[in-house]
Amino acid sequence: MHTIEKQVLRTGPFAALIAEAVRVGDTVYLSGAVSVDDNGEVLHPGDLEAQMTQCYNAISATLAEFDADLSNIVDETWFVTDVAEAMANLESVFGARAVAFGEQPAITQTCVEVSALVMPELVIEIKAVARV
Repeated sequence: MHTIEKQVLRTGPFAALIAEAVRVGDTVYLSGAVSVDDNGEVLHPGDLEAQMTQCYNAISATLAEFDADLSNIVDETWFVTDVAEAMANLESVFGARAVAFGEQPAITQTCVEVSALVMPELVIEIKAVARV
């Protein structure tokens, strides 16, 4: 059996439960980022744009551990609790994304509506894959 070499990063309030990211070769797989503080408390309850900004800040901090940044992301998935709200507020939603990546980033993107996230006050979780 072939063993895969992995570099595992465990940080933050949920480090005992999940890896923040796993690097295999030149690919980094990031766990879903949510809007929480260092104690695991939800920041910006119910505020989609503010939670997105916090998610991107968390993703950026995780990537920095691999000497990378948001420009290394090749794919992202948004898990939202209300896709109708996200689509009704496209300007602010994609504005928050543009602040993180710039206009028209060279990444693939998927948006999926889910019935709930891990904490009821969360409205978005962002999962990403990066090449480093």
